[in-house]
Amino acid sequence: MGYPKDLLSSRSVIEHGKYALIAPEGLVNNVIPGFHNCIISILGSPKLGASFVDYYVTMKNGGGNKEGFGGQEEVQTFVYILEGKIKASADEKEFILEESGYLYCPPGVKMHLENKGDEDAKLFLYKQKYRSLEGRKPWVVSGHANRIEYRNYDDMHNVNIKDLLPADLDFDMNFHILSFDPAASHPFIETHVQEHGAYILSGEGMYNLDNKWIPVKKGDYIFMGPYVHQAAYAVGRENLTYVYSKDCNRDAEL
Repeated sequence: MGYPKDLLSSRSVIEHGKYALIAPEGLVNNVIPGFHNCIISILGSPKLGASFVDYYVTMKNGGGNKEGFGGQEEVQTFVYILEGKIKASADEKEFILEESGYLYCPPGVKMHLENKGDEDAKLFLYKQKYRSLEGRKPWVVSGHANRIEYRNYDDMHNVNIKDLLPADLDFDMNFHILSFDPAASHPFIETHVQEHGAYILSGEGMYNLDNKWIPVKKGDYIFMGPYVHQAAYAVGRENLTYVYSKDCNRDAEL
């Protein structure tokens, strides 16, 4: 890039333990053992206050993780394809994942990813410890979000949602895609125990984080901690759409 042409500045806002807006312009690269020909940035993590880790991955031609991602006894993983085409495998099954494709791996199952295309692939990658429940066990899930029908969010015709994982007690988390038509918003400012890591797929908006309105747009990452006020307005000419994680199906621990 060379020297900056103006004063150094950033749209990113960080409130450790509460929330964060991380703009792509400020991301730095991290070396993650097991990955090759990949440019990786760590987004949300316990150091920020999250109980999970989110990554933004640019996987070059021939890049991947031959050693596998996850696979530990308590760790579950998820990947969402933002751009490109990926060959994925888990539990002796293979998947071809294109844009909007995703793969969930339960604890003990390694996720293998490889870019077979000529172009770079862009991935939103996640890991988190699994909270077990007696008699319940999650399984490998794969699909493409573009093949899932939207449904109204809280009976609102201009806000729609997709669930990427089964609404089943075997799973202690889910991934969703939430989409706001231009000028649409949440029905109210939410305050809840769940935390989120969200990557904005399209559009622009204003996001309320801890009762502060912050401008957001495509390519931004948002971390929302437990009990932090949160809501969005979509602005501009296209839908404000993001993919995000949510912990669910478990009681609060003492």
